[in-house]
Amino acid sequence: MSSAMTATATSSRYRGSLAGRVTLLTTLAVAGSIAMIAIGLYFVVRIQLQANMDESLLKRANVAAANTASIQDTRTGNAFPTWVLNAGDIQIAEVVDAHNYWSPTYGTFPLPGNPEEAVAKGKAKQAVRTIHTQNGVFRVVSVPIPDSNSALMLAQSLEPQQAMYKRLGLVVLLFGAAGVVAAAFAGWVVAAGGLRPVRRLTASVDRIATTEDLAPLPVEGDDEIARLATSFNRMLSAVSASRDRQRQLVADASHELRTPLTSLRTNVELLTQADASITGEQRAELLGDIRAQIEELTNLIGDLVELARDAPAEPTLETVDLSEVVDRALSRVRLRAPSVTFTEELAPWWVMADASSLERAVTNLLDNAAKWSPESGTVHIGLHDGELTVDDEGPGIAEDDIPYIFDRFYRSTEARSMPGSGLGLAIVRQVAERTGGSVSAARSPHGGARMIMHLPGSPSPRPAEPPTAVLNN
Repeated sequence: MSSAMTATATSSRYRGSLAGRVTLLTTLAVAGSIAMIAIGLYFVVRIQLQANMDESLLKRANVAAANTASIQDTRTGNAFPTWVLNAGDIQIAEVVDAHNYWSPTYGTFPLPGNPEEAVAKGKAKQAVRTIHTQNGVFRVVSVPIPDSNSALMLAQSLEPQQAMYKRLGLVVLLFGAAGVVAAAFAGWVVAAGGLRPVRRLTASVDRIATTEDLAPLPVEGDDEIARLATSFNRMLSAVSASRDRQRQLVADASHELRTPLTSLRTNVELLTQADASITGEQRAELLGDIRAQIEELTNLIGDLVELARDAPAEPTLETVDLSEVVDRALSRVRLRAPSVTFTEELAPWWVMADASSLERAVTNLLDNAAKWSPESGTVHIGLHDGELTVDDEGPGIAEDDIPYIFDRFYRSTEARSMPGSGLGLAIVRQVAERTGGSVSAARSPHGGARMIMHLPGSPSPRPAEPPTAVLNN
């Protein structure tokens, strides 16, 4: 249930093509960046324009306040500065005190308030603020008039500036939208171009899955896609080698099974077709041959099963004394080779391994030495510091055969006339490698062959840690 839910969540999370997701993410990222830049630009420009207006108004107000020339208004009797005649874009008022003021444009000028009165009374050097009236929004500055208890108040309508703000916002919005569209197109182009090698790689992998042609993929460039293709090629090489080994195993197994099966079938047919002319001794001999062939066939099938799997299905790891394993294997081999003499010098060596597999490997080494030993020959067995050596007094191993004797089904020219399947030493190497050790072959000082198996462990009953190869398998 949990696995199904996880698979569903993963499927919904990555729904859609990779190119579409790249395009969407690129568009969102650029859109977010453009939005932040546009908003920042809009407010920076607005603040700067407002600051410029305030600075201009303050300069004009200070210049006007310093100009003492005035003109008499004959209708009201009031005097006003001469620069008023050139201030058509500004509403003007002169604050006389907290309650009296005048302006050439009484109807539209915003009324002064506390900030302006504070400037007139000398409590503030200047005042700058925005005033909302029925006639619109005004930006108002006030400065004191020298040598008087009054202040000059200038007001300028913000309607033209607000109209410019709207135009600026519209321009920023249009250019931002255009930038998002351009980013989406650029993201699509980049995704399409960048994922083109991925699509080619996908098509090649699909072709391999359909045709089972394990030819290497072409590698272009030195980027991540090229490294991915290189990894695929290494995987294809491993799969191809595994398939070749499987085919070779099947072919060799078929060849090895053919001989005992043919002999077994022949002997069974002789028994079924025999009449009263066959003697009891001949029947016993045929039955003995059948039993030997069945045993050989059983051993061959067991060896094939052991070698067919890369690792034991359920390995049982335990601390075992290799010297005891050698003793048990030796007692079995002595029964099968009564004419051969076995000498042993064994020192305790404790290893972490599967006891049954290890005993089978040691038995194969001893069987191989007994098989090649001459009549009344001697097999010398030694175990010191984790190194097990098995020496026979046979003809030895040719130098050309030493690199291959641990391969599956490999049999030298001299061994092809003798019983065996060529799997015993391959099992020895497999067990040794699973236990974290190794196996090798050399010439024996006794004239024959020497088999050397080295296993990691310790002379005490508790190895410090299990071998690395065992943990990995």
